[in-house]
Amino acid sequence: MGATEDENEDLLLACRYSDIDDVRQFVETHGKGSLDLVRDGSGNSVLHMVAGNGHLDILDYLLPLVSPSLLSVQNSSGSTALHWAAINSQLAVAQKLIQHPGGPGGRLIDIKNATGRSPLAEAEMAGWDEGAKYMVQVMNIDETEAVEEEGENIGDSVRDVEIEIQDADGQVAKMRIGNGAES
Repeated sequence: MGATEDENEDLLLACRYSDIDDVRQFVETHGKGSLDLVRDGSGNSVLHMVAGNGHLDILDYLLPLVSPSLLSVQNSSGSTALHWAAINSQLAVAQKLIQHPGGPGGRLIDIKNATGRSPLAEAEMAGWDEGAKYMVQVMNIDETEAVEEEGENIGDSVRDVEIEIQDADGQVAKMRIGNGAES
C-alpha cells in the first residue's frame, strides 16, 4: 500500500525542514521507490525541498535512493531542483545535483522554467556570481555545433571555442573555452 497524502506531505516537510529521521522512517515504511512519486500541490519533489533549503545531509541520503530522472523533474512553474538551488544560492547542493552519477549532469543547466530562465539565469537574477560561474564552467557546450555555426570545418583540431552568454539583464559576455582558454 502506498503512502497516504498526509504521509507524503510529512515527507516533504521533513525534507524542507531537515528532519532526516522522518525521511529515513518514510523510506523504511514505504520503500525508496515511493520517493520518486511524492509531490506537493505545485509539483515540487523531495529534491526541490532539499535543494531550495540547502540540506546536504538529506540530499546525500536521497540521491542514491531516487531515480536520476528526478533531477530533471519540473514543478508547475517549470523549475527543477537546480533552479531552486540557484535561486537560494546553494552551491554545494547545485554541485551535487549536477555531478550526480547517472544524472543529466550539465544538461540540467539547459532546462528552462515557465519564465524562460535556466538555473544559470536564475543564479544571475539572484546576484549569485559564485553559482553562475560554477554553472558556466560545467555547462554542456557542443563544440562541433558552436564551430559549425561559424561556418568552419572543425575536424579534430578544435582547441578553443568562443561562446556568448546573455545574462538576465540582457548583457552579453563572451567566453573562450578550450585548451588555450585563460582562467
